[in-house]
Parts: sequence; structure tokens; C-alpha cells
Amino acid sequence: MRRFWDGLAGGLLVLWIGGMWAIGYVAAPVLFASLGDKQLAGMLAGKLFGVMAWIGIAAAVYLLLYRIVRDGAAAMKTLFFWAVALMLLLTLAGHFWIQPILQSLKDQAMPHAVMQSVFADRFAHWHGVSSILYLIQSALGLLLVWRSGLAR
Repeated sequence: MRRFWDGLAGGLLVLWIGGMWAIGYVAAPVLFASLGDKQLAGMLAGKLFGVMAWIGIAAAVYLLLYRIVRDGAAAMKTLFFWAVALMLLLTLAGHFWIQPILQSLKDQAMPHAVMQSVFADRFAHWHGVSSILYLIQSALGLLLVWRSGLAR
């Protein structure tokens, strides 16, 4: 039965990190490059990032609990545990703190696009913060996959 739980941990790690890279660095740029309507591209990208946030939250909670059950207190002495915990915190901050700010700015700009409104500078600032957090998560995720042996 342990093989199942080990396999689930590996599968969730790959789904989470692979999804982050696919959405953030492939799908979102393609949407903005391909769609003439930047508001539509942003809305679709936002939906994709939202789905990935929930996948990340579920995967991180499982991975942390799995490691604690498997390794006990020793789990908290590993790079894996703290990298996943940091990624979870960044995901929660992005999804429940920064994204609502961005959505509020979009709502306040209506019926205009946020980037054509008086809120453009604030939106760009918070979008930049969100992008930096996402980049940190992506790098940590790549490190986790690399160190887990799944990249071999």
C-alpha cells in the first residue's frame, strides 16, 4: 500500500509543478500573443492560474501530511518539507491576497480595461508582485522535481 501513497506523492508533485510551468510559461503567454482582446486573455489566464492554485493547495497539503506521516518529526528537517511549505504559503498569498486585489482593481476600472484606467499603475505593481511570487514558486518546484529524482 505504501507504493500507492509514494506514487500519489510523485504524481501530485509532477502535476503541480508541471502545471505551474505549463500554465505560467506556455499557456498564458500564448493567450496574450494569440488573442486580440487582452481583457479576454487576462480573464482566461486568471481562470487557469486559479485552477492551478487549487491544485497546488491540494498537492502541497497532501505532500506535507504524507511526509509527516512517513517520516515523523524528521520530515520537518528536510529541504523538501520547507520548500513545499513555502510554495504553499506563496500560493495562498497569491490566490487569497493578491488576486483579490487585482480583481478589485479590474472591477473598479469597469467598463474600461484596467490598463486604460487610473488604476493601471497599481494593477501593474500588484501584477509584478504576483509574477515574482510565481517565479519563486516555479524555481522551488523545479528544485523539488530535480531533487526528488523524478527528473532522472
